[in-house]
Amino acid sequence: MKKVRQGKIVEIIGKYDVDTQEELARRLGEAGFHVTQATVSRDIRELKLSKVSAGDGRQKYVVLNQDEEQIADKYIRVLRDGFASIDMAQNILVIKTVSGMAMAVAAALDALHLPEIVGCIAGDDTIFVAVRTVDETYELLHKIHGFIRA
Repeated sequence: MKKVRQGKIVEIIGKYDVDTQEELARRLGEAGFHVTQATVSRDIRELKLSKVSAGDGRQKYVVLNQDEEQIADKYIRVLRDGFASIDMAQNILVIKTVSGMAMAVAAALDALHLPEIVGCIAGDDTIFVAVRTVDETYELLHKIHGFIRA
């Protein structure tokens, strides 16, 4: 059942610009798959879906092809290698890096196209990451911790 559901997810995001887990769950429900948000979240993670710009100011889920996935893995390695610590100040994350690595880590964060990030400013060993909202800052903090631990 899981493989069939995940196949349907790939089909749905190929056909529609789906930008939220709720919308994806609704479309799955319309297709006869009654799922919880937790199930959709797990499927998104297992399918390694990413959000990219839909061109109209919105984001949409896409399946990364193997080359994009390998490139994303390289950026995550740069993040891991340069990472020292992270702290939060409202909707700004302050990331400390190994001396001289802030620009590389900031570029890696930008290249990952994380939808929460508005932009990064990097010095020698510190990055300020501007995030849209405080809630998204918490989400991004957890994502980055996930990248570091993986």
